Amino acid sequence: MFRPLMTTLAAASTLILPALAQSRTLSMSTALKDYGGDGAYLAVYLTDASGAYAGTLWVAGGKAKYYKHLADWNRLSAGDARRLDGVTGASVGAGRTLKVTADLADALLDAGYEIRIDAAVENMRDSPSEIRVPLTAADAGKPHTGRQYIQSFTYQLQ
Repeated sequence: MFRPLMTTLAAASTLILPALAQSRTLSMSTALKDYGGDGAYLAVYLTDASGAYAGTLWVAGGKAKYYKHLADWNRLSAGDARRLDGVTGASVGAGRTLKVTADLADALLDAGYEIRIDAAVENMRDSPSEIRVPLTAADAGKPHTGRQYIQSFTYQLQ
């Protein structure tokens, strides 16, 4: 009796576990204003419902010495040694658009998480939490305006 029960549990778990760990692709587009300055450093990251850091999605700008200007992201993610693993690229020029994708666990959608973007431009004011957008199915595809450098930010779920 023990063996058939274990076989049934094993078969059931192979069907249930993948459903629990499903993910989708999050495609993000960030269009910058033509602000007349150098390329912008951007940190795109997630926070949970309490505002705690949940992970880095992308960092545009390759020189780590300037990450201190991405103040909210730098402060919140400081303890995450893996915060930059495979999620960095070049800075983004004024009037240009950054398009990136990331894998997103389905459990994060409509669960109180936010996508935040910090922006910094050399010789100009830093803009922590320039964008704060709820990570919801309802907000997917809707453009959001930044406070200083970002003309619009949208995300799609696939």
